[in-house]
Order: sequence, then C-alpha cells, then structure tokens
Amino acid sequence: MILWRRTANLSSPAGGGGVERAKQVRRKGERWHVPLPSRRCAAIHLPRKRGRIPTAALTSLLFLAACSREAPHGWLGYAEGDNAFISAPQPGWLSHLSVERGDAIKPGQLLFTLDDTREAAARAQAAAAIPQIQAQLKQAQANLDYTRTTLARQQGLARAHAGVPTALDQAVTSYKQAAASVSQLQAQESQARAALTQAAYTLSQRDIVAQVKGPVQDIYFREGEYVPASTPVLSVLPPKNIYVRFFVPETELARVHLGERVRITCDGCKPIDATITFIAQQEEFTPPVIFSIGNREKLVFKMEARVPGGLPLHPGQPVEVHPL
Repeated sequence: MILWRRTANLSSPAGGGGVERAKQVRRKGERWHVPLPSRRCAAIHLPRKRGRIPTAALTSLLFLAACSREAPHGWLGYAEGDNAFISAPQPGWLSHLSVERGDAIKPGQLLFTLDDTREAAARAQAAAAIPQIQAQLKQAQANLDYTRTTLARQQGLARAHAGVPTALDQAVTSYKQAAASVSQLQAQESQARAALTQAAYTLSQRDIVAQVKGPVQDIYFREGEYVPASTPVLSVLPPKNIYVRFFVPETELARVHLGERVRITCDGCKPIDATITFIAQQEEFTPPVIFSIGNREKLVFKMEARVPGGLPLHPGQPVEVHPL
C-alpha cells in the first residue's frame, strides 16, 4: 500500500490548492481514509498485509503527524517610535541650520538659528533705558535728602515755637513728594530690568538648542525659508520613545493584561523583556503591514510594550511578542 503525506519539498500528485486532502490505503477492496495535515505530499511505501495495518505503519503515521505541526509562534508586530518635533516659539527667517538628517544630537546642541535683527535691537533699547532711569533716581534721591533735612529743621523750629506753621506744612509736603518720586523711579527701574530680561530671553529663543538626544529623522525647512511660529523645523527620534506595537487575536485577549511582562524577539537580535503599557479598547482587522501567518480575517487588538529608556530596535522592524 502507499500512504501520502505532505512535505515542503515535493509537489502534490494531484492539484487542489491549500485544501486538505486524504489519500487512501487499500486492502482487498477496503478503503481507509487517512487525513494528512500538510499541503504537499511525499509517498511512503508500506508492506501489503492482510488484517490490521502493521505497528510500524501506525508509528510512521503518528511520527509524520507530529512532524507536520508548525512550531508555535508569537504575536506579530513591529517596532514604532514617537518623534520629537522641534520648532521655534517665534516666527522668522531661517538664517542657519546646524544639523542634517541622520545626525545624532545631544541636549544643549545648537540646531538652527532664526534671524534676530529685530530682537537684538529690542534688547539694546531695553538695556539703554536702565541708565536713564538710574540717573533720574539719583537726582530724586538727592532731592529726598534735601527735603528730609528741611523738614527736620522746620520741626525743630516748631518745637521751639520759633517757626512758621506754613513753612512746616510746606516742608512736609515737599518731603512726601520727593519720597513718592523716588519710589516711582525705583519701580520704573525694576520694570526696565524686567523688560531687559524679557528682551534677552526673546533674543535667546532665536537660537534653538536640543532638549533631547537622538538621530535627526527629517528636516522640513531650509536656510532662507520663513518659518511660522510653533511650526516644526526638524524631527528627532529619542531612543526612549521606541516601543513595540503588536496585535493579539481576539481569542487570546482574555489572558493579556496591562502591566504584564512579554518577551520580544526579532531577526538577528537578542530577546528583550518589556511591559505591556497599552491595550486598545476597540478591536480591528489585521493591518496589511503585518506579515500574517494565516487567520487574517480574525479580529485583533492593538497593544504596545515599552521598557524604560526605549527599545534598541528600528521603527518598522518586524518582531514577535511572546507572553512570559
């Protein structure tokens, strides 16, 4: 008798696509139908004997069935990253670009500069106002000292009953006016210093420095172009923002929970343990980007797994996620 089983190397003796077929074993007109799980078949010759199938034949059947089973695989997914979009808080012409796509940047590094002609002039104007106010304050302080002395003299004459009441009133009024003038000029000086600080900060914002580290992913404006306020000029991918997005079939959702540990594997990389940080509330169909192994029409739930400091993967890299 001849038993047919599927293999990965031999073509099927009869066409039929991916539909499971069964070849038959004959003994004196009887037919024993043996379903075979694989798609392609190779012939195995067994001795023709009367009665039962030999024990060796049954052993071969069990062995072939076990070998034809596919190894278990994990949930399919891919690496993903959240870019940091670097923009300036103010509009202006892009006068200098210090980095290019692919450059690895670090915090404090200069990325680009906007034209600062107007901001530099505003800072200079704010700085020039302070000495003028200080001169006025010095004069007002001298006047205050004089009115204080005059008031003390008139008060002494009044205690000796030798002064004129009108002169004393005038001295009191002059002293109060001088003190108010000093207070006003002191407030103006503080305001001028605050304006100088604001102008200096505005000027410093024309030079945009990095707040994160990572490679530059893309550049959206070049030198000579006008950049609107709060519009990204370039994007950076911080390593800590790299995570894995994978998809779990609806039938396995009940055994997956937030905070659980999973193991991530990929081609050519060491296994990495991560934590599930996101589970979608709504199911979806398997996205076409996934290299699916069957069951494409079943519903899946999108999930994310992260580790502190990010994963050493490249966005778009296919991975498999296994529960621990």
